[in-house]
Amino acid sequence: MALRAVIFLFFAVFPYASAQAPTLRVLLAKGQSLTVGLFGPHDVWTLEGKRLSNQAGATYRIRLGRDGVLVDGRALGPLVSFVPKGGFFTLNGRRYPGFLRILREANTLYAVNVVGLADYLAGVLPGEMPASFPLEALKAQAVLARTYAMSALGRGAIYDLCATTACQVYLGLTQVQPSYRAAIRATAGMVLAYRGGLVRAVYHADSGGKTASALEVWGQAFPYLVVRDDPYTPGRRWQKTLDPERVAEALARLGLRVGRVASMLVAGRTASGRIGTLVVKGSQGEVRLRAPQVTGFLRGLGLPSTLAWVEGGLRFKGRGTGHGVGMS
Repeated sequence: MALRAVIFLFFAVFPYASAQAPTLRVLLAKGQSLTVGLFGPHDVWTLEGKRLSNQAGATYRIRLGRDGVLVDGRALGPLVSFVPKGGFFTLNGRRYPGFLRILREANTLYAVNVVGLADYLAGVLPGEMPASFPLEALKAQAVLARTYAMSALGRGAIYDLCATTACQVYLGLTQVQPSYRAAIRATAGMVLAYRGGLVRAVYHADSGGKTASALEVWGQAFPYLVVRDDPYTPGRRWQKTLDPERVAEALARLGLRVGRVASMLVAGRTASGRIGTLVVKGSQGEVRLRAPQVTGFLRGLGLPSTLAWVEGGLRFKGRGTGHGVGMS
């Protein structure tokens, strides 16, 4: 079945109207020092509107200054933009489209890529789905990634999205392939909506055979993020033994203590078969963690998923990778 036919089973797909392509602000990095490269004619702009033109390529060393951003040791104020006249820029060696904005906030430098939606999506798809996947799968990923990005517009004062798995993985220009561009063009302007609003467009690597509901993972119900059988997932199996000291530290962050951790026991499961209630036993007693708290607890300890079983003390075996909600 074609992408549009599949999506209309559960959602409305419609083009968003815009006089021009949306522009996103993507946080690439933050810290005390950065290295920026330009490979042709470009401008360097300050917050006051001062422009420093350069007709050739250059590498800039960026440092946190007392009152703002230092560029090659020169104080240029709280915000500096590096704007290539065509081409791209690099940050710490990786290539990106659009232009780069560096600003100081709370004694930290923020490197933000200001980029058009299509170029952003071309950098997201490589981080989320192999180029060898069928075009229909890439198109579905493009629609979800576009929906996620559009729902993030204006979310933060400094940036809309980050470039890691905490948002969507964004790799810039490093792995862009023709198949990704084709999927983005074929779905241009398409987003997923439910009752007139953008859906919460989430996805994961491998459901293990059954998707999870948003309610069991995050404690918030959505009528389109529910438990479904997923016979097409690879259902990769894994096993992991947890370190008792790390478990104790994770419990302490929740304000819980059981002494020296000895074992764990699954005392209940969610509708999708994931761990819903976990008993942690130690030298000074035991505690019970319930969904959705238990999901963040176990995933924070490095379990690939919570579609898992305890086999002796602190050894887990399971299937799948990721939170399990949405598209696998």
